[in-house]
Amino acid sequence: MAHPFLTASIPDLVSKLKTDEKISLLGAPNWWNTTAIDRLAIPSIRMSDGPNGVRGSSHFVSTPAQCLPCATALASTFDSELIQKVGVFLAQETKAKSSVILLAPTCNIQRTPLGGRAFESFSEDPHLSGTMAAAYVNGLQSEGVSATIKHLVANDQEHERTAADSVVSNRALREIYLYPFMLAQKYAQPGAYMTSYGRIKGVHCSENKELLTNILRGEWKFKGIIVSDWFGTYSVDSAINAGLDLEMPGPPRWRNSLLVLHCLSAQKLLSSTIDERVTNILTFVQQQARKNPKVVFGDGVERSRDSPEGRQFCRALAAETIVLLKNRNAVLPLVNDKPLNIAIIGPNVKERVISGGGSAALKATYVVTPWQGIKAGAHSESTLRYHVGCYAHKYLPTLENYLQTPRGEPGWLCTFYSHDEHGEISVPIQEYVLNDTRVKLNDFLPEGLTTTWSIKLEGKLMVTSTALYELGLTVAGRAKLWVDGKLTIDNWTKQTPGDFFYGQGTIEEKAMIHLDAETSYDIYVLYTNTPPPDGEDDKGEGRLSQPALMRGVRLGGCEKIDADNAIEEAVSLARSADAVIYVGGLTPEWESEGFDRPSLQLPGRQDELITKLAQANPRTVVCIQAGSAVAMPWINDIAGLLQTWYSGNEVGNAIADVLLGVVNPSGRLPLTLPVKAQDIPAYLNDRSEHGRINYREDLFVGYKHYQARGVAPLFPFGFGLSYTKFSLSNLAVSRGRWTSAQSLYVQINVTVQNDGDRMGSEVVQLYVSLPDIGLTTPRLQLKGFAKAHSVDKGAATNVTINLDKYAFSFWDESQNCWKIAAGKYGLHIGTSSDDLPLYDSIELKETFTWKGL
Repeated sequence: MAHPFLTASIPDLVSKLKTDEKISLLGAPNWWNTTAIDRLAIPSIRMSDGPNGVRGSSHFVSTPAQCLPCATALASTFDSELIQKVGVFLAQETKAKSSVILLAPTCNIQRTPLGGRAFESFSEDPHLSGTMAAAYVNGLQSEGVSATIKHLVANDQEHERTAADSVVSNRALREIYLYPFMLAQKYAQPGAYMTSYGRIKGVHCSENKELLTNILRGEWKFKGIIVSDWFGTYSVDSAINAGLDLEMPGPPRWRNSLLVLHCLSAQKLLSSTIDERVTNILTFVQQQARKNPKVVFGDGVERSRDSPEGRQFCRALAAETIVLLKNRNAVLPLVNDKPLNIAIIGPNVKERVISGGGSAALKATYVVTPWQGIKAGAHSESTLRYHVGCYAHKYLPTLENYLQTPRGEPGWLCTFYSHDEHGEISVPIQEYVLNDTRVKLNDFLPEGLTTTWSIKLEGKLMVTSTALYELGLTVAGRAKLWVDGKLTIDNWTKQTPGDFFYGQGTIEEKAMIHLDAETSYDIYVLYTNTPPPDGEDDKGEGRLSQPALMRGVRLGGCEKIDADNAIEEAVSLARSADAVIYVGGLTPEWESEGFDRPSLQLPGRQDELITKLAQANPRTVVCIQAGSAVAMPWINDIAGLLQTWYSGNEVGNAIADVLLGVVNPSGRLPLTLPVKAQDIPAYLNDRSEHGRINYREDLFVGYKHYQARGVAPLFPFGFGLSYTKFSLSNLAVSRGRWTSAQSLYVQINVTVQNDGDRMGSEVVQLYVSLPDIGLTTPRLQLKGFAKAHSVDKGAATNVTINLDKYAFSFWDESQNCWKIAAGKYGLHIGTSSDDLPLYDSIELKETFTWKGL
């Protein structure tokens, strides 16, 4: 029998709701669920992060999930059909976690590669970003799972993200930053939007009526719900009046009965406005319940999906995202039909670097490291030798693989304790076995805890090498570490603010300790959620004495190496090898929500190490794991270069498949790689100053800046090599007479010829140049692309690119509308923003204007 809510009249439900019940629906009971009203059989529905995998409803004890490549990696495929399949895959993952809403995709603009969440966004280009976002949303929603496209709008850097005003022109706001959201709305209609943390025109986006009501609901005809980012609501009446339907997370800070009733009594809020928000939420909940009754009314259990078919999909997907940037003397693919002596060097070779940090992070069902992937794929008689070369971590590596609980289980034991009336530890409440030494406590606490509480973390540590080790303790709250009963690290009494846990925690306090191999050491961490007394943090800032929104503790450690000796040993290994594969780059500790990267440089001594490896062996290939650009001062020294992004669970197999020629790389750069930080368009304007971030580059984001200023990039937007060669020919452009902007439609056909000796895929890119009408405009703008798949050697295929009115339009600030000016429009076709051999043009005789989609 169908649940009564599925056929209920929403207006009838709204009329039956009590005022306090309506208010409760505008917030949430916890981090991941909407509010249920049992009296009226209104269910709760669950949501989950995030863009490259579905974590589920707990940071604390996460249900393992499949981790897919990050958004920049996905965009590098230039393949909207493939990204739609990604959406389908993630929808199935979402439902396995008993959720029906995914907090994704992120389609902010990669305004600067130093943005902490740059890896979460698809591209520097608004057309590519919007096209990828629409495909992702369509795939997700085809399976009944609602997308929550984010973050509306201009959440392009992390510095002072909850306060900063993005000072941007109306034209750049429309043509660059709102544009991807607009395309996604036009072609996919996301079920939900999430607001940005920051401000536009001095008004926080979550209370910006122009943005939420006038543009999103008015111009774009959006019918779903608008959700705040977590703790991104800053008012009661302003946010509700502006159109923000749901404050997240719960329990709400602003939308409690006392505050909302006070605003109603003062007529700062009207009951009719509350009813509008409640109607939006209930309509959305009913829509998702109808599409997913077995999930919404199911057992609520979170499950993992893992199958041979799923693994193969993720492996093939990850390989499709890899971009071949350099291949001197055809060093790649490595010949795999005979034994080779390969030196595999770098800090990421044996590490599980699968994703950026923050909301995108998750516990993976499994991980294939680069070492494992290359070892499995290489010739059975090849000799593979490994050396770390140098360290590049920001925080010391986690230690779960070396820990056992007191009962001998993998991991360590976590026990929660309530406090007595004196604030002292009293009775144990609940215990859990954790397989991670990153313990996040923001979205889960067992029932029965007092307001202040503590946890004890206990385990037995056993390392594999006798050496001097460095241990590190990072905390949001307070913590101490004992090793064999001896206090080793005190991050309790005095604290120094750091980046941990979205900038709400401390730096990593460290200690040196000698450990013997195969010897068991008792590890004990005591954590409390109470901050230190006022004024006791080292910098005297008092920041850590404030109650934190986040709670957690992290234990790390690794062998202390002699940095000079490590480099010398790695170089010696390289000299005797047939080829060198270096795997390094960044990690989720360097690219993460909560803070921006300090520079383009690779962390640690990686640049020095790569240079010396290349000098020692002319067949040195570098694989960079990063969600955005890094500096490459060694670029002229190395033979081969792969941009491998963050590739998810299958990272090792994907890298091996490309290195060994199982897959012919076809990824293309969705962003420009600069030579140095000073070349970045947003250079000097990417931080908040007095609460303002000035977007002084205006329309000239990414490749548009490099072309306008005559600045040579390290690698241009859209660039990527292949193990074969392609040529483009036979450009054909349809021409017609258009009576309105809505009917404007241009079709472009191009022949793609494979002139090489192996099958491969090529991306055809189309850039439009606008006529000169007296406005400063980028010379070339990507407005279409198509991928020629698996073209056999010597064969040819045709691709088609369709252009609509937005390919020829600009935002007219004087009339506050979209406009196409009469004139001649250039059509530039090629394989990157700097390689456009084919050209044609069309003449538009009339001027068109419009508002909306």
